[in-house]
Amino acid sequence: MQHVRVAAIQMGVGNSHEDDIARAAELIAEAAAKRARLVVLPERFCQWASDSTIATMAEEPSGTLEQWQANRAREHGIYLVGGSVLERATDAPRPYNASLLFSPDGTLLGRYRKIHLFDAVVDGVTHGESDTISAGDEPVCVDTELATIGMTICYDLRFPELFRTLSDRGMQIATLPAGFTRVTGQAHWEVLVRARAIENQCFVIAAGMYGRTSPARDFFGHSMIVDPWGKILAELAEGEGVVTADLSFEQLQGVRTRLPALQNRRLGSVAVAKAGREGAVPL
Repeated sequence: MQHVRVAAIQMGVGNSHEDDIARAAELIAEAAAKRARLVVLPERFCQWASDSTIATMAEEPSGTLEQWQANRAREHGIYLVGGSVLERATDAPRPYNASLLFSPDGTLLGRYRKIHLFDAVVDGVTHGESDTISAGDEPVCVDTELATIGMTICYDLRFPELFRTLSDRGMQIATLPAGFTRVTGQAHWEVLVRARAIENQCFVIAAGMYGRTSPARDFFGHSMIVDPWGKILAELAEGEGVVTADLSFEQLQGVRTRLPALQNRRLGSVAVAKAGREGAVPL
C-alpha cells in the first residue's frame, strides 16, 4: 500500500468516564468519516480521575472498555489504537497502562504495556506514575496490511532506545497516545516527536490530551502527525478535534534510500549482527 490516511484524536479532560467515552466515540466517527484508515486516541482518554481511583478504574483484559474499542474498530472498519487503558494485572502489584491495536474486524492485534513511567518533578509538581502503575517490559511492533506499527505511550517519547528497538523490527509508523504536561510540552514535545520521526525514518502519530483540572492535570495538546523527514503534516494545538494526514510510503522509502541512516549505523543490534556474521569486533 503506497498511501494511507491516518488520524490523531485530541481530547479534553471531561467531567465523567461516560462523557469521555461518548466524546471519544464521536471523534472516532468523525475520523472515519474523513476516511482515516488508522485512528489513534490519547493516553487514558477516559480514565484521568484521581490517582486514588486508578486501581478501581482498571479493568481485566477483554473487559468492557477493551470490547468498546473493538466494537468501534469493527463499526467503522478502521485500525484503531485506543489510546491507552488501565489494565488490571495478575502478574504485577499495580495496574498496567496499556495501549491496544485493533483491526477493522475488531480483532486485537497488539497489546503494549507502557514501559517508561513518568516519575519526575516538573515546575514544583511531583508526578509519580510508578506509585500507581506497573511498568511493562516488552516492546510491541505489529505487521498489518497498512504498515508495520510500533506502539509507544507518552513518556516513552524521551527514550530513543525503545523507538530504535521498534525500528529494528521494521517499524514504519509509530503511534504515541499521550498526556504530556503543559510545562514539558512547551519545552520538548515538538522537538522530541520530530526527532523520533527523523532518526527512525518513520511516521509518528502523536495524539494528546488537552486542558487542565489541577496543577498535575494540565495537558499540552498539540497532537500532530509527522513524516520521516521531520515535517509536521498536521497539528491541532488546542481544544478537541481530529487531525488527518495522508502518509506516502513511497516518500518513506525515498527518505530511507537517499539518506540510508538506518543502514549506516555502526552501533546497536544491526552493527552487532553484521559484525557477528563477519567475525569482526563491534565498535
